[in-house]
Amino acid sequence: MKQYLKTIFALTMSATMLFAAVGCSSQEPTSDPASDEQQEATSGEVLTMATNAEFPPYEFYEAGDVVGIDVEIAGAIAETMGKTLKVEDMAFDSIIPALSAGKADIGAAGMTVTEDRKASVDFTDTYVKASQVIIIKADNTEIVGPDDVEGKTIGVQLGTTGDIYASDVTDNVERYNKGFEAVQALAQGKIDAVIIDDQVAKALAADNADVKVLDTPFTEEEYAIAVKKDNTELVEQINAALAELKESGKLQEIVDKYISAE
Repeated sequence: MKQYLKTIFALTMSATMLFAAVGCSSQEPTSDPASDEQQEATSGEVLTMATNAEFPPYEFYEAGDVVGIDVEIAGAIAETMGKTLKVEDMAFDSIIPALSAGKADIGAAGMTVTEDRKASVDFTDTYVKASQVIIIKADNTEIVGPDDVEGKTIGVQLGTTGDIYASDVTDNVERYNKGFEAVQALAQGKIDAVIIDDQVAKALAADNADVKVLDTPFTEEEYAIAVKKDNTELVEQINAALAELKESGKLQEIVDKYISAE
């Protein structure tokens, strides 16, 4: 009898341990932080903007953060789309490759629509008018207008439309990664002039008494936001957001905030 009771007890304990083991194996798996980050990155809740933060007042650093016209416009667009904005700073000529590789959603960096760029990316509606201007040394009396830079040594920021236009009028183009580097070279007498966007020129010249900006524009142009080729849905969403920002006056308010401060 005792042996029978021992057998029953042993069977009961075995069943209890089996159920406990099954219960443990059916518990929810613990969260993997790396997996959570990947899920967040692909959730569509973030709009990643590729820019070049060497282009005041459109994008530049202030207290460690990238700020400026393009950043605020992109932020307003992201908010309209129900997303948060993430800014990635990189070399200007890396922006289009980043879009093509899917490393960023939009490119906003005072980017002019050109046929060459349209072959690689799509563009939204334009959001601001701009122009390319000429910066010269303050005591220069030889260069007074666009025609006078022909054949001169011209400094430009690599990959910008200033780079393209300068190549049309001279074979002596000096290319710099940053606009202020070109202006420094000008102040030091290493080049004859700089061709760059008008508001950027004003901001850079304001910090250097040795140079000045000519009044006559070199070219007239418009800026737009670049998007990966054939991403029609995103282009349409951004255009809708831009239209809303224009109608409400918010877009002009952002531009005036920076331009009027120059």
